Amino acid sequence: MHRLYENDDITVFWDSDKCFHAKRCVTGCPGVFEFGRRPWIDLSRGKNPDIWQTVKKCPSGALDIVYNHDVKIELDEENFRSIALLGEICIGECDYRDDGKDFTIYHTEVDPAYSDRGIAKRLVFKVTEAAEKRKCGVIPVCSYAVRVLQKKE
Repeated sequence: MHRLYENDDITVFWDSDKCFHAKRCVTGCPGVFEFGRRPWIDLSRGKNPDIWQTVKKCPSGALDIVYNHDVKIELDEENFRSIALLGEICIGECDYRDDGKDFTIYHTEVDPAYSDRGIAKRLVFKVTEAAEKRKCGVIPVCSYAVRVLQKKE
């Protein structure tokens, strides 16, 4: 399962396939990370610097974090894509096909002026999260999505 949790300033990514429950997140920010609560991550219950430090201590790599840089990520289901918006300007997208059973991610691109800000990862996770919520599989075809979603043994 892939989820992203966002507030105005940060996005936290969680990949359940990598998580081996070291509990450093729960002990580092107990109000933010709470097993048994749905959703189990609530960014409104902590301060961004504390959340950042806690996520960076995740030993499995199941958690990751980026600053949002005023970029909003939206799911555009009508056009089968997630989009990155800086104000009203689209600076990136992740395109997929939905056959009712699987979401096939075939293209991810971010304007080069905004590279290395975690935007592409946010785009892929937004599509993946939508697929998983609809109980659809995810087939990454574009090289970036393959890299982001590959399981580490």
